[in-house]
Amino acid sequence: MMASLGRASAIIGAGTLVSRLTGLLRSVVLVAVLGSYQSRAADAFTTANMLPTNIYELLAAGVITGIIVPQIVKAAAHTDGGSRFVSKLLTLGSVLLVASTVVIMAFAPLLVWLYVPSYTAPQQALTLSLAYWCLPQLLFYGLYALIGEVLNARKVFGPYSWAPTVNNLVSIAGFGVFLAVFGGPTTAVSEWTPVMIALLGGTATGGIALQALVLVFFWRRTGLHVRPDFRWRGMGLRHIGTLAWWTFLTVVVGQLAGLVQSRVVSDASGAAGVTVIVYAWLIFMLPHSIVAMSISTTYFTRLAELVAAGRRDQVGPNLDESIRALSVFAFGFMAALAAASVPLCRVFTITTEGAVSMAWVLCAYLVALVPFGVLVIVRRAFFAFQDTRTPFWFSVVQCVLAAAGALLAALAVSQGWMPLAFLSATVALTQSLSTFVQLPVALRMLRRHTGALDLGTTWRALARFAVAAVPAFAAGWLAFTLLGGVGGWTTADRLWGVVGAAIVGGVALLVYIGVLAALRAPELSVATGAVRRLLRR
Repeated sequence: MMASLGRASAIIGAGTLVSRLTGLLRSVVLVAVLGSYQSRAADAFTTANMLPTNIYELLAAGVITGIIVPQIVKAAAHTDGGSRFVSKLLTLGSVLLVASTVVIMAFAPLLVWLYVPSYTAPQQALTLSLAYWCLPQLLFYGLYALIGEVLNARKVFGPYSWAPTVNNLVSIAGFGVFLAVFGGPTTAVSEWTPVMIALLGGTATGGIALQALVLVFFWRRTGLHVRPDFRWRGMGLRHIGTLAWWTFLTVVVGQLAGLVQSRVVSDASGAAGVTVIVYAWLIFMLPHSIVAMSISTTYFTRLAELVAAGRRDQVGPNLDESIRALSVFAFGFMAALAAASVPLCRVFTITTEGAVSMAWVLCAYLVALVPFGVLVIVRRAFFAFQDTRTPFWFSVVQCVLAAAGALLAALAVSQGWMPLAFLSATVALTQSLSTFVQLPVALRMLRRHTGALDLGTTWRALARFAVAAVPAFAAGWLAFTLLGGVGGWTTADRLWGVVGAAIVGGVALLVYIGVLAALRAPELSVATGAVRRLLRR
């Protein structure tokens, strides 16, 4: 069983790696189109393209990813293997997604005002025009998640992680056409025409649509036969609705905190604004997605099966194994990315000054890379027990702290206690610190389902990884300094930024592996085996 989970994690990890790398390339091309640091046009597009993602998270993401898999696992015991249940589920989900998309598009002007009230009138107008092109992504994000989670529940793990690569390739091609026709970067709001808006927004939405469509070609592997079915009675909507309600409230709280952060950061548009914080988050999500999502996805399906079978004594060992498997990678990536933050951020900016500003934001996020990943696993453990109420309460703790931190940062800037250039980094740091408070609260609440959890082995392993990460970061930063540091050749342009980040990050990872080997960490052999499987895939 562990070998099959390892293979599945390798498939997901390989797909996620390719999709994230092509996603980074997509972002580099987009920087050529829009600029990033001090670009008001980039902030306008980033806000417009962020709206469907945030609304999808609010309306559907938690429900789909947290609730559907356990329900499909249970439905697999039916005589038809769950085909009727999945047919009803897909029909209901599609109807709700279409209706939600239509309603949300009608409220686009209000949404733009809520998220970025500090934008100038021309910048808000550009954001709204782009939003009308981007908001249909809500429908396609939902369909992608619905179909993808059915595939995952049926242990068809690969397509869901590989499909975003299609989106990235379409976007790269579309943005390339934009550059060929209009040149770039086009940073001034006044330079944008309806044709430019249509090409950029249409490319972004077309990529998401194809990302969802490509999953259909793998449906046969599920063994399910589906058709439109509007007879929704008897599929357990009341039970699903109860679970979904608490998930919805959890996302609402998260979105409210995000709204506060967005409104605060919008004050820095033209400096280190929304675009800088989004690109820093994109880099942060690269290791998180490759490691945390690939591990948690496969272990979640297994955990749901254990809970459904009443084998709760196996939950603790499952958590221990998944947290250690995640963390051995996360600590190494944290050290490597922090050491290489400046040359890496140079890839997404036009100037060295912009790279330094983004590096502060990136490092502020990286502080919480490990607890952020562990929380994904813990939250899914609650979902396996079909408990969506408890995650709401420990999410409230984190969101209140994150929102309060953003407001304090805004106050510090307004009072002259902190320069505007550090606003985004401070908002990111307060969010990271709130995660450290949220994790122990969540673990304590999980004991209501599992009883006492023996995670002593887990914490000792995490201590080993932390010890190894310190000299790894130091070695990487020394390498960056010896290569010229800020203002050296590694920050001269984007290409040299890639080379410099690879060298600095590689040095940090090598030292990390060496220290783990010196400490005789048993997780090192597991990690190297996972890497070999991923490379074979």
